[in-house]
Amino acid sequence: MRVLERRIAVCVDDYGLDAGVDEAVLRLAVAGRISATSCMTGAPHWQEGAALLREVAPTRFDAGLHLDLTEHPFDARLRKPLEQWIARSYLGLVPRAALRAEIERQLDAFEQALGRAPAHVDGHQHVHQLPWIRGTLLAVLEARYRGGSRPWLRSTRRTAGEPARKAWLIETLGGRAWARAAADKGYRVNRHLLGVYDFRGGADRYLALLADWLAASTDGDLLMCHPALGTPVTDPIAPARRNEYEVLAGPEFAELLARLGLRVVPFSRMPA
Repeated sequence: MRVLERRIAVCVDDYGLDAGVDEAVLRLAVAGRISATSCMTGAPHWQEGAALLREVAPTRFDAGLHLDLTEHPFDARLRKPLEQWIARSYLGLVPRAALRAEIERQLDAFEQALGRAPAHVDGHQHVHQLPWIRGTLLAVLEARYRGGSRPWLRSTRRTAGEPARKAWLIETLGGRAWARAAADKGYRVNRHLLGVYDFRGGADRYLALLADWLAASTDGDLLMCHPALGTPVTDPIAPARRNEYEVLAGPEFAELLARLGLRVVPFSRMPA
């Protein structure tokens, strides 16, 4: 019996954070296991990583901006834990002028390093969808890319029946409003977001989760992942990053894709 093909995008977050993340992205891209990466342009390894990323053809791989306000923003005054950004955004205490300047600077750094606009935009720890932040981000994108090639945007909408509390919480914290606002402006968004979990367990658990996500996927979904090689011990999710790389680079992932009729493609190359 023929399995109907579905297309998904597979995106590695945090490119530029360190050499281990960057190496994982480049290896998985060459192997055809992923179709996108989201870049932290204020992170320590961005300039070195960008030089390597320029060698990956944009026609077959999406590189986008991973808006970062919690780890490596250019304006150190904006660096705050996610919990503070959530509270400030819902209380209307976001410094909009400084935020707009930061978004512009991160986009500038992306374009200067890669020589092109980002294929997509999302947020580190999903800050892009929070109140006030999402409006400021959309305003910058509208002013910057109106009339040109506009990026696709990450939606955090869950698949039907997704049981994970974390996935529900992420979607609840501005995800629906963000998707509506993006659609109102004519931006393309992924259908659902896959890959949300607590970063616990070994490679076997990640493989089991991956199998569940892929089985529940629909055409146009996005799988978010965080693999790395040789991550620093200071990285709080270093073990999870190594486990993810082991699974994504291994034969089981390829077998899952084939069995389920899934094809990994850049979202920008999917028909609208």
